[in-house]
Parts: sequence; C-alpha cells; structure tokens
Amino acid sequence: MKITDIKATTVTVPLEAPIRHSNGAHWGRFVRTIVEVETDEGITGLGEMGGGGESAEQAFNGLKQYLIGHDPFQLEQLYWKICNPTASLYNNRLQVHAALEFACMDIMGKKLGVRACDLLGGSVREEVEFASYLFFRYLNEKTGLGGEEQADEMAIHAKALHDSHGFTSHKLKAGVFHPDHEVEVFQALSDAFPKNHSFRIDPNAAWSVEDSIRIGQAIEHINNDFFEDPTWGMEGMRRVRSMVRIPTATNTVVVNFEQLNACIRNQAIDVILLDTTFWGGLRQAWKAGVVCEKMQLGTAVHSSGELGIQLATMLHLGAATPNLSFSADAHYHHLTDDIIVGGKMKYKDGKIAVPAGPGLGVELDRDKLSQYAELYQELGGYSYDRDPQRPEWFGVLPEKNWAKPKQA
Repeated sequence: MKITDIKATTVTVPLEAPIRHSNGAHWGRFVRTIVEVETDEGITGLGEMGGGGESAEQAFNGLKQYLIGHDPFQLEQLYWKICNPTASLYNNRLQVHAALEFACMDIMGKKLGVRACDLLGGSVREEVEFASYLFFRYLNEKTGLGGEEQADEMAIHAKALHDSHGFTSHKLKAGVFHPDHEVEVFQALSDAFPKNHSFRIDPNAAWSVEDSIRIGQAIEHINNDFFEDPTWGMEGMRRVRSMVRIPTATNTVVVNFEQLNACIRNQAIDVILLDTTFWGGLRQAWKAGVVCEKMQLGTAVHSSGELGIQLATMLHLGAATPNLSFSADAHYHHLTDDIIVGGKMKYKDGKIAVPAGPGLGVELDRDKLSQYAELYQELGGYSYDRDPQRPEWFGVLPEKNWAKPKQA
C-alpha cells in the first residue's frame, strides 16, 4: 500500500460561548485542520490538528515530497522522515506528524479490520471517563449561554453539565482572575457535589511558585485528583510538589521523552497528562504511557481542543493505557457540532464509548466539513493568546494583572 495524496482542510466549529484561560481566550469557536491521507488501495485515513489556515495547509502540502509513495504501515519511517532531530531543531513538526500518524493508523485499522487501540496491544476498557471542563466564559449574546464569573454561577454551570453528561470529576480552568477568587470558586464547586465527586484546578502555569504553594496548601482538604500546572517549569513544579500534599500533574513541561526522563530523575511531577497531539501522535503518547507505567507515574488523557477525529484518538489512547489513573479531559462538550458522521459523540454517566469501527472508528460528514470550511473562510482565525475584551492585556508568567470579575 502506498500514500497517493494528502489533503488538508481548515474548519472552524462554534462553541456554546467564548472560553477564557490564562493565555487569552477561544473566541467562541475552535479552528482545526482536518487531514485526509489517500492510498492506492482506495482507503483514506483521517487526521486532525489544532489551528489552521494557509500556513497549516502549506505545511501538509510541503510534506507530500516525503510521503507520496510511503507505506502507511511504516510508522517508524514516517516519524523519522518528519521528526528527525535536525529537522525538528529548526521546524517543530510534531503536531503535523501527529495528524499524519492518526491518519496512517486509521488506514492500518481499516485495512486489517481492527481498531486503532488494537494496534497498540488492545483495549483494557471499552469506555473512557471524562471530567467536566469548567471555564470562565464570556456571554454569547446570541444564545444567552456563558457569562460565568462568580462562584455560584460556576457551581450552577457545573451542576448543569453533571445533569446533562454525568460528570463526577470536575476541572476548573483557572489563571484568569486573582487566585483568591478562583480558590473561592473551587471551594464552591466542592461544596456543590457529594463527597464521591473529585476536583482539579489548572491555572495554565500562571501562578508563582510561592502562590502555588499557598493555594495548594489551602485546597488540600478538597477531594483533589491532582494539582495541574500551577506554575511554570519543571523546577518550579518540583518545588511545589515538595511543599503540597496533592499529586501534581502537567501537560506543559513534560511533552517529550527527554523531559519525561528529567521528570523521573528529579521526581518533579506525579501525573503525566498525555496529549495525542502534543506528544506527536497516538502511538507516541501511548509509548510515554508505557514508560509512566513502568516508573509508577500516574497518567490521564489530556485535551487540546478536539473535534471528533482527535477525540477518537484520545479514546483509543485511554482504552489501551492500563495505568490510566484519572478521568480524561475534553473540551468536547463546549462544542455545538462536529464534522463526523452522526454528529457529536455522546456522554453516558460521564463516559464516552471507544469507537467500535476499524481504525479510528469515525468518518467525515462531507456536508459538515464543507459548512465549517466555509465558516472559516468567512470568519478567519483568531489570536489564541489575546483576550477580545482586554485588547491591551498580554500574558506574563507569573501573572499579576488579573482580570476583574463583575460584581456579585
């Protein structure tokens, strides 16, 4: 089997409301690149990457010279063709590689009649549990959704998500307002649910080490899953871990094998959040999970703002990772729609079933792909690190110029 063509299409899919984070905001939509890898046997594999536009599409077109004629079963060759150290030094291609590896594993599974998780050794679970992903949101005036800033508003939002999707683990995306306000919100979330619910807070590394220690000690009484990226850097995280009795977690400072090695040597962080895009592919993230299993580190599946194709890779990763210690993240419930056949995957009791079909187990809805490609052409992209309602603001680490919540 040989690759005959690679097609990349940028889409933008609306969110229920604009979501805020320590770097800025998603302006009411996600921008993603959908990748199709075609073969001489008529099998097409699907991939997905965050971001998009002309530069992203050109990146995939530029790799055709490496990959036309490549056998999609040869994943090690694929990796070294795209991500060899010299090339990656000047042009980090990991996320491009991830999308192409997704597509090749989709092709392999369709050819062999097996699922992507079966190519990783098989599944140890048939559904993956997810945490609610709670963001401070700007109001969407068209729908009336969003606008949560105060503790009671966030608790109401969390309860609505629990009622709709069954989440029993709850994650607060912090780093927007002053830490003391966010601790108040976090406490309100804990108070709003029974004792068997668990919680996690993630300010995207916006706090100083000293603030992180103070906050971590202040929330130790809550039923925490882990304390996610309170501060920046492996040494900063190690210092926090030494002073706080909550497992620490990261998806920012351990996203490759060299960093994972340093983390283990320095006993810096407890839980590694595996992202199929950030690590450079489904198979690469699974390999990292194997290392974590042998070194007794916890793992969870991380979300980087997925549509259904990448969500499928997250589900297959969760299925094939024995040491999946915690529920996964997903932005998915914030989406209003998807580009896969059948529409959005469904949560049941806070879990999503691993796709049953061969490969990734999802197929493109061509009408939806065209609809959201046209919407991207109409709206264009946006600057992820800009806050549309704070035009003069820019993020620094640690953050001190916090947003001010509206009066209760």
